[in-house]
Amino acid sequence: QEGTKVPSKRKQNTSVLTSDLLHKNLLKSEQKNWNDISPTYKAMTKRIKEKLEGLHNIYTLTSGSPRMRLGENVYFEENGYIFLAKADDGEGNAEILFSVEDLGISDAFIQRIRISPDQRYMAISLKNENSEEATCIIIKLGNLPVVEKVIPSVFSFEWAANDVLYYTTQKNLKCQNVFMTTFTYQKHTKLVYTEQDARFFVDLYCTKDRRFLTINSNSKTSSEVWLVDCRHPFEPPALAQARTTGVIYHIEHRKDQLYILTTYGEPAEYKAILTDNYKHMLMKAPVASSGKENWQLVYALEKKTKLVDFEMFSDDCIMFLKNAGHLYLNVISLVSHSVQSIKLPTWACEFELESHPELTTSTCYFQLSSPVHPPKRFAYSFKENNLIEQAVQEVPIITNCHTTRLLAKSKDETLVPITVFHNKNSKELHRRPLLVHVYGAYGIDLNMSFKEEKLMLIEEGWILAYCHVRGGGEQGLGWHRDGCQHNKLKGLHDLRACIRLLHQLGFSQPKHTALAAASAGGVLAGALSNTDPALIRAMVLQAPFVDVLNTMMKSHLPLTIEEQEEWGNPLEDEKCMKYIKSYCPYQNIKPQCYPSVFITAYENDERIPLTGILQYVQKLRKAALDHASRTSKKGNWIPNIILDVQENGSHCDSSWEHSLNE
Repeated sequence: QEGTKVPSKRKQNTSVLTSDLLHKNLLKSEQKNWNDISPTYKAMTKRIKEKLEGLHNIYTLTSGSPRMRLGENVYFEENGYIFLAKADDGEGNAEILFSVEDLGISDAFIQRIRISPDQRYMAISLKNENSEEATCIIIKLGNLPVVEKVIPSVFSFEWAANDVLYYTTQKNLKCQNVFMTTFTYQKHTKLVYTEQDARFFVDLYCTKDRRFLTINSNSKTSSEVWLVDCRHPFEPPALAQARTTGVIYHIEHRKDQLYILTTYGEPAEYKAILTDNYKHMLMKAPVASSGKENWQLVYALEKKTKLVDFEMFSDDCIMFLKNAGHLYLNVISLVSHSVQSIKLPTWACEFELESHPELTTSTCYFQLSSPVHPPKRFAYSFKENNLIEQAVQEVPIITNCHTTRLLAKSKDETLVPITVFHNKNSKELHRRPLLVHVYGAYGIDLNMSFKEEKLMLIEEGWILAYCHVRGGGEQGLGWHRDGCQHNKLKGLHDLRACIRLLHQLGFSQPKHTALAAASAGGVLAGALSNTDPALIRAMVLQAPFVDVLNTMMKSHLPLTIEEQEEWGNPLEDEKCMKYIKSYCPYQNIKPQCYPSVFITAYENDERIPLTGILQYVQKLRKAALDHASRTSKKGNWIPNIILDVQENGSHCDSSWEHSLNE
């Protein structure tokens, strides 16, 4: 309109330039600080590196990558090479199909492999460690494999038919579009589904019997599944059950029945998400009438039980469960509905199911591990109804490591599980150094997979403790609910109770205790160092989330809207803003005697803005120095606060070489 004043952009641009300059200067000064201080650790680093490489060489030989069996053929990947072996022939005679280098791509690793039903095509996703986005490459297999198509920025993909591939694209950490592409007759690609709600993330799954491809749209609190009939892959997808707040579900298929793994209970039992009844159920419904009013209960999990994984076979379904830190295997007969429960070895903390594309197989293979036990292969036989440990080439078994499970009483009397590892030969445990691990967010379990450095620490006399606090998923869905949004402080109370119990029972003492956390685990670790700095002497954080309030106030960041279901929405809810402010690590830094802190951050991290970490480190250092200058007590010490900003690597996702250097 004529005469309207044009708003001035100058002011806005000046503030952006100032913050950019501030960021660059802060980064420069931290890099200088790191370059000055890192030589101090040179000798120690060299010794540790040599030891870790030795352990890595022993254990990588034995823990091969997952196998995919299709009919008589077994496919597997090792060191960037794709192999094909005959099932009865042993892997010694495996032939190389192709390698990542053959594709002309360097510095990338294979993340996912999917083979078409007739085994004429293979789709793989390749990712490098500087980005979260992967590239999907479709290869036509044959005497000379040929690259058929390259699709950038792909998250998940599945074959609906021999030459029909469905895939989702990823942009700004979000997946909202599903495409279908074909390779033979009329080659074409079309958009099949778009998710409009920013809180939802879309991925694809193929049912075990390959009858349906499912388009799964999930938020943190609800989900919606659309079914593509693989016999008619060009027909539009059909909705199984519309999204309902509090109802998360996942679909499998067997003999014209949909098997639905869900958080939805019988109406009388399903009062509200926040009740104790928020747990997983296995239900079933006819394909033709899949709405939740037709869901019938097959099996309900007990309270405080975590469903880790779930696999369908022709007449049985296997559930891998976690209860109070112990792993179980439940075999549910889909014919008689009987349930057989098998407790897995006490040392086992993590487990990985091997791929079983064959529905009729009579054995289920999986691997068990712990932070200090390398993966060991087991099999469950349906015929024999027993568990068989698979012998592999001899590796030194860790016999001198003791696994203990404890329960700490939190502020509100809730019992919080802790898993402790220590060397059986260690004397005077109260004098030993202790490394405590915590996460407590998104309903995700604390990572307890095997790592060479954990085994090395045990050999060197350390005690390792894993605190399964609320907000994580260790005790089922309710455990997460109890530690998110307006319950975040419960996770902090749990962590404090765990560390105090460890010290009371004689596992180390505050001056020998370090706390380790990554990503969202940084919230609880950072909060504890503000409220109880005397409980720990050091803190190690990897790409930590330490500025919850400022991050959640920036709606332009890719994850803010989606994350409101975990942290709340301070933009619209003042009560929520005050609550976040009460525990946010950055907001609560004050002059006091802090533990020493070592932080690793990544320049290219799309999830955790580097600016927040730089400002946190600066504010923490200033508070520690202020405290030291005010108190000139004897023996007063100034903590080391060190930040290592890595140019390469993306959020907490790195190769062996990268994590070795770290």
